[in-house]
Amino acid sequence: MADSEDPGQIVIVDDEEMVLTSIRSFLMLETEYDVHPFLSANEALEFIAENEVDLVISDYLMPEMDGITLLGKIKDIRPEVTRIILTGYADKENAIKAINDVGLFQYIEKPWDNEDLRIIIRNGLEKKILMRKLEEKIGQINRAYSELQSIQQEVLKTFV
Repeated sequence: MADSEDPGQIVIVDDEEMVLTSIRSFLMLETEYDVHPFLSANEALEFIAENEVDLVISDYLMPEMDGITLLGKIKDIRPEVTRIILTGYADKENAIKAINDVGLFQYIEKPWDNEDLRIIIRNGLEKKILMRKLEEKIGQINRAYSELQSIQQEVLKTFV
């Protein structure tokens, strides 16, 4: 959700076709998001490396790699992407590991509630927008500070 014109690019990764179809259908009917489903974690990684993506929802247990590993790799190539894990296992230890290791935004248990999922996604996309705005403001402040330092140097040269 880069701005008001971009509806938000969402990648969903799960090895169960039914889960992908369910989430994708719900989001396509109820939102304006562009949804990209993947059965393969490796294919999802290739897509994310080559395309702008705002948010990724990954299943925890998958045959190619687990969701924490996938989200860690996504964090390495696209640290700004909001990362959510979806799991059928209420495993608090892995939830804490995921939050700490991959900067997880949210941990969702199956079966999920569609309205809760929509709110989590909306909040995740909003977080990304706010982080980008913060980075832009920090850049502006750094540029202004650099200009002030240059002016200070010129003043010191003039009077010293």
